[in-house]
Amino acid sequence: MKTIVYVDGFNLYYGAVRGTPYKWLNIHKMCQLHLKKDHIIGIKYFTAKIVSRPDDPQKHIRQLVYLRALETLPNLEIIYCHFLSHLVKRQLANPPINGPRSVEVIKTEEKGSDVNIAVHLIHDGYQGKYDLAVIVSNDSDLLSAVQIV
Repeated sequence: MKTIVYVDGFNLYYGAVRGTPYKWLNIHKMCQLHLKKDHIIGIKYFTAKIVSRPDDPQKHIRQLVYLRALETLPNLEIIYCHFLSHLVKRQLANPPINGPRSVEVIKTEEKGSDVNIAVHLIHDGYQGKYDLAVIVSNDSDLLSAVQIV
């Protein structure tokens, strides 16, 4: 079957790859191994470019190197989303007796991947581009798009 694979890059990384020796995952090979009987006509990888923080100034460079490696894979397209960062107050789990009860932290969120996956999934399906769509994610926000398809 003509197959398109939709990969939520951050969901894959934080859900399955982070903290393992498989950070340099060859997504094309992974798809081939799991979809042996299918003809993979495209892999759409959804991510956002990260910004390094003082505690890990090389983080964005490691991601860029990985993204460049992904660009060499056949039939793989990278669709970029974005990050939002803002200060939020969070309650301390164990505040000191005479100290503050909360602290300000930087909250960084990747935005747009789930919406972009849903739009591409529906659009590609409407155009009849695939017989089989595979979603690599654990994001329940995609449920409605899957049900529509």
